[in-house]
Amino acid sequence: MNRYKLGLLFGVSSYVLWGLFPLYWPLLKPATALEIVSHRAVWTLAFCLVALALGKQLKSTFALFKKPTVLARLVLSTILISVNWITYIWAVNHEHVVEAALGYYINPLIIIAFGVILLKEKMRKLQWASVSIAAIGVAVLTYDYGRLPWVALALALSWGSYGLVKKQLNLGALEGLTVETSLSLPFYGGYLIWLALEGTGQLGQQVGGSFLLISAGIVTAIPLLLFNGSTTRLPYTIIGLLQYITPTIQFSLGVWLNHEPMPTARWAGFIFIWVALITLGIDLVKSSRAVDNSVTERK
Repeated sequence: MNRYKLGLLFGVSSYVLWGLFPLYWPLLKPATALEIVSHRAVWTLAFCLVALALGKQLKSTFALFKKPTVLARLVLSTILISVNWITYIWAVNHEHVVEAALGYYINPLIIIAFGVILLKEKMRKLQWASVSIAAIGVAVLTYDYGRLPWVALALALSWGSYGLVKKQLNLGALEGLTVETSLSLPFYGGYLIWLALEGTGQLGQQVGGSFLLISAGIVTAIPLLLFNGSTTRLPYTIIGLLQYITPTIQFSLGVWLNHEPMPTARWAGFIFIWVALITLGIDLVKSSRAVDNSVTERK
């Protein structure tokens, strides 16, 4: 298998696994979203430490704690990923899978907005069109829900902000996740100890449930490592288009498996979002070709 096909396999696998998460988190009930996230963080850290030890990267990873600027940004990314995880698991376990999918659909548009507002990047015409169409879609969905789709916005903003911070740090996925879960360990680990002392924690209550709680670390780390493997083997354009696999699977699970309500206005809102994403995808492909042609001409 050549480099491109292997990257494609890694990329598709990571996004499919992320898309199937709504099937996993409900299995951890009656644990609350905070308890699930606590186990997710603690056992992810354990998995990462083993992986780093095998790769002889422990020393270089923990050397990051000695860099104040890097550490400050990692504290921020830890807060952002915690908000994202708690919001997402709460949404999935309270039958808001469709709204969670919306959050990841509009995430690319949030990233574009960050690029313009924070990084002073210029938007191309198709990007302007995409953002405008998506804004109409969000307005329609707000009208339908009778409120702002806060779950979707919280997921999109937290994940988009997290991506922005990580982009500036330029760290490996495993190293960054290890430091983030280490920083959150006092809170999440302390919370799990408190639950155990109170006798209300779910770990140890049932063999199957306990196994699933511990496995949350592996479930979190594996798709992230697959994604990291794909980014070094695939063009940015392909990665950008593959990301729509995850919310599409989530949306399908929410509508056809969980039978979440989808009135006409909600369908209309999602159609606007999908048209915006198709427009963005066209722009992504066109801009990638322009870069490729420019490089060819220089050669």
